[in-house]
Amino acid sequence: MGVPLGLWLAPHGFGRETIEMPTETAPASTEGFLVPLGNEESQGFWDGTAAGELRIEACGNCGRFRFPPRVMCPHCQSTEREWRAVSGKGTIWSFVVAHPPLLPAYAPFAPFPVITVTLDEDPELRLVGNLVTGPEGAINEIDPATIVIGEPVQVVFSVRHAPDGTEVFLPSWVRISA
Repeated sequence: MGVPLGLWLAPHGFGRETIEMPTETAPASTEGFLVPLGNEESQGFWDGTAAGELRIEACGNCGRFRFPPRVMCPHCQSTEREWRAVSGKGTIWSFVVAHPPLLPAYAPFAPFPVITVTLDEDPELRLVGNLVTGPEGAINEIDPATIVIGEPVQVVFSVRHAPDGTEVFLPSWVRISA
């Protein structure tokens, strides 16, 4: 899900098998969810999420933010760069509702919303994630019918485990009370 920030690792057993949809409440487990693997370009972002900060790459020459991270500034073509912590506040710019067929790990949670958020620091900065009630919230706990474009949100970090057991902190979003 979201803007590619490195390589994505697919869970074992992914194929063309038929998925039987359960009718009971979705499990709390996120085992088998895709987990992004940091690379040289995105490591500052993942270091920030592990520290509980949303960090965005900025040009070391003109100061403009850029996301996803990349070697060259699209505004001034400088290769100087730095990571800056941002507020983590933004607004819902768009959303979709995921329905089957999905990867097997996600199927029990369907349907679930996936939102695109514009950050307050720069409306051209957009991140994709789940709208949840808190860092430990399930990806399907928000009724998509209640989502409003332009609604204010704040980043939280949901813990996932990579296949090697390391923790990865994914940005998710919660509503900001008015």
